[in-house]
Amino acid sequence: MLYWKEYRGAVVKRVGDLRGLVPEVIEGYAALATSGEKSTHLDGKTREMIALAVAVTTRCDGCIASHVEAAIKHGATREELAEALGVAIALNAGAALVYSARTLDAFEQMSA
Repeated sequence: MLYWKEYRGAVVKRVGDLRGLVPEVIEGYAALATSGEKSTHLDGKTREMIALAVAVTTRCDGCIASHVEAAIKHGATREELAEALGVAIALNAGAALVYSARTLDAFEQMSA
């Protein structure tokens, strides 16, 4: 498995490098990525649980690292994470099971 905190830092650094090359693309992505924060119907923890279930089904390690960190900041528990991952597993079967194991690994490392 990955060293999730180090991996997250490396991704952030590379995105910074990319920002220097194509700033408009990164600004557009940032606008899209933060648009959900303005929601009045879902709290932050629920949004992060959804994001993690989607990250598992799309197999995005960068998304897992980013949204695990955010979920922890919003007070997510290991048990809540497991329930969200259960939804991803039910919808994406085997691939989601493997990426759920990766996400649980990331959560445990990053919350320690």
